[in-house]
Amino acid sequence: MVSRRRFTALAGAAGLAAVLPGVLPGRGSVAAGTAGGVVAFAQDHMANDWRAFQVHSVARALAAAAPEVRFIHTDARGSATQQVLDIDRLLASGIDVLITSPANPGVVSPAIARAHRAGVGVVLLTRRMVGEDYATFIGPDDSGIALKAARVLAASLAGQGCILILQGLPGASTTIARTEGFLEELEHYPAVSVAALRPANYLRADAIRVVAGALAEGLAFDAIFAQSDSMATGARLALKKAGRPPGLPIVGIDYITEAREAIRRGEQVASFTYPPCGAEGAAAALRLLRGEPVEREVVVPSIMVTSHNVDVVEPIF
Repeated sequence: MVSRRRFTALAGAAGLAAVLPGVLPGRGSVAAGTAGGVVAFAQDHMANDWRAFQVHSVARALAAAAPEVRFIHTDARGSATQQVLDIDRLLASGIDVLITSPANPGVVSPAIARAHRAGVGVVLLTRRMVGEDYATFIGPDDSGIALKAARVLAASLAGQGCILILQGLPGASTTIARTEGFLEELEHYPAVSVAALRPANYLRADAIRVVAGALAEGLAFDAIFAQSDSMATGARLALKKAGRPPGLPIVGIDYITEAREAIRRGEQVASFTYPPCGAEGAAAALRLLRGEPVEREVVVPSIMVTSHNVDVVEPIF
């Protein structure tokens, strides 16, 4: 796994370079909360269907367990700068618990730290920050998942070939860990190389554009590691449009319905379940509201899904 020291160095190196241009208006309401308290989710990008599902899963879990608690969310629309503004606005409004998945830890962490130091309970959901100013981190083991993904693709290539890596959002801790874990495991397969690392921001449309561009420039690759299944879907669409025959080994992460159907058709080798951790995040938020202790780190299990178990593992959504 990527050590905390290693992650901090990588995140700091990403820094402001990964901030998307422009400042967009926040989307959440920040009015005064009820007697039950206010839990706010400062989300990275609600146009990403997995990220939207994550917010909704927290909302459902809170509504079922504690309907008196008010839940609000913001949408930074992919901008780390906007996510900082959203967190600061939420803090000024008087929230009790902040749930967030930092778009870029080098940019967003200072705002998270301000909330933590102001006495707001901070729940990091699936993405890490730089520093220790949070109550709990909840998420799967991204580095471990990527390690297994490298093994699966290396086996699919019979130990020889080139892999195109479609990376997630630059600077996000998930992107860093998935890249580092994958590359570290590939060191055990000297005849397997990386054709290119191309950011596609966890989005289908960006993956279509990136893969189409790679094909147009003549980039040679024998397999694809997509750091999300949305990007895996985009990659397949680009390959199909370019007239490439199906069967190129592809591994993704999240295990959404599109991945299940692709595995069933033989168009994707594997996926890894990546729970949104909504129930766990809601439970941690409620404990913080009650002044109860929470675990510092909660690792949520992930399942590798292939043709052997695709019919028995339910997709995340």
